[in-house]
Amino acid sequence: MALTHDQKTNNALVHQQDREFVFHSWSVQGALNPLVIQSGQGCVLWDYDGKEYLDFSSQLVNTNIGHQHPKVVAAIKAQADELTTIAPSTANHMRNQAAQRIVALAPAGFSKVFFTNAGADANENAIRMARLYTGRDKVLSSYRSYHGNTGAAIVATGDARRVPNEYARGHVHFFSPYLYRSEFWAADEAQECARALHHLRRVIESEGPDGIAAILLESVPGTAGIMVPPPGYMQGVRALCDEFGIIMIMDEVMSGFGRTGKWFALEHYDVVPDLITFAKGVNSGYVPAGGVIISTALSDYFNDKMFPGGLTYSGHPLAMASIVATIDAMKEEGMVEHAAQMGELLGAGLRALADKHALIGEVRGMGVFWALELVANRASRAKLPAAAMNTIKAACMARGLLPFIADNRIHVVPPCNVSAEEVARALAIYDDVLAKVAVEYTE
Repeated sequence: MALTHDQKTNNALVHQQDREFVFHSWSVQGALNPLVIQSGQGCVLWDYDGKEYLDFSSQLVNTNIGHQHPKVVAAIKAQADELTTIAPSTANHMRNQAAQRIVALAPAGFSKVFFTNAGADANENAIRMARLYTGRDKVLSSYRSYHGNTGAAIVATGDARRVPNEYARGHVHFFSPYLYRSEFWAADEAQECARALHHLRRVIESEGPDGIAAILLESVPGTAGIMVPPPGYMQGVRALCDEFGIIMIMDEVMSGFGRTGKWFALEHYDVVPDLITFAKGVNSGYVPAGGVIISTALSDYFNDKMFPGGLTYSGHPLAMASIVATIDAMKEEGMVEHAAQMGELLGAGLRALADKHALIGEVRGMGVFWALELVANRASRAKLPAAAMNTIKAACMARGLLPFIADNRIHVVPPCNVSAEEVARALAIYDDVLAKVAVEYTE
């Protein structure tokens, strides 16, 4: 039934109408029981009944600046008063300001930004640019990756969700480093790095280097498990791209804008790609936005050639205002540096939990971007089953913590402005929940 003005909005009504009218993504529709949220502030959300949740999911790892940041909300309101929307073929001041700020954060050698609506179409357009620039077709990406749910982006994605969506052409996958479950029988990070790079070289050679337009890699694979690449790996990929004339695209959609304690995760590797894709943390999703940061060489290529791509809402003024306000607020409040400091606290706390709980097979991450890989048996590394993960999720939520659960992992991903007190509270909840789950599920 439709909501009318004389009905009081509450949890039950919102839930009922969601189930009646809304079709959800990645879901069996009849099995859904969505959480109802009314509003939030900073790292906290609450429902219509006043129940609060400490958000250690950042939703889809995108609310880097936290919920309802007043400076960003005010900027959106002010822009709405001046200009709510305009065609992307026009020049508008706020898009210029957003592009300038983003380019200023990128490595030297980047000059322009193509704005999109999200991360998926950012990756779509980066792939398009690489194919046009090189005159080649194939795109290589990792099996352990997620790049979005549009035509080419979902096929570039490595996880199983690509399989029912494989309509785009020219995509080839390879295994990226993951020492804990090594595909290369590696004994340490150096060996994992060397063997993963050898594997990638052989894939390039076997697929035909002259036909490969791009290698697309997340700077830190996020949805796949927050797997920080071993030292030297990204540099090795850059060297292979240079050797074979392949465009290197680094996907910073999830790892960018403070998430790893740097503006971009690629800063940890001292590597400069040819294209950088972004979304999520650039404005914490307050208004949908994403984009491609384009190196000068690729940007100049299109000075006398048509770029056959565009979006109605490319550079939407409200989205651009939220980007400008987000970047400015993060700088003014030292939020990226704060995320790095909280990363030290989180890392130490999570490793202490691993010392205490046999369920934790590995702890990995940086900044406010961490994962606990949970196992039923540390020796065999057997994954903790889905039933146990569902129990963990429900137990965390019952205790007022909103977790991010993926496969057999808890992704510990609070906003960049999380406080030390909130970190301590979350760690205590994880500790309590894991202790209770271990009784039933540890082999």
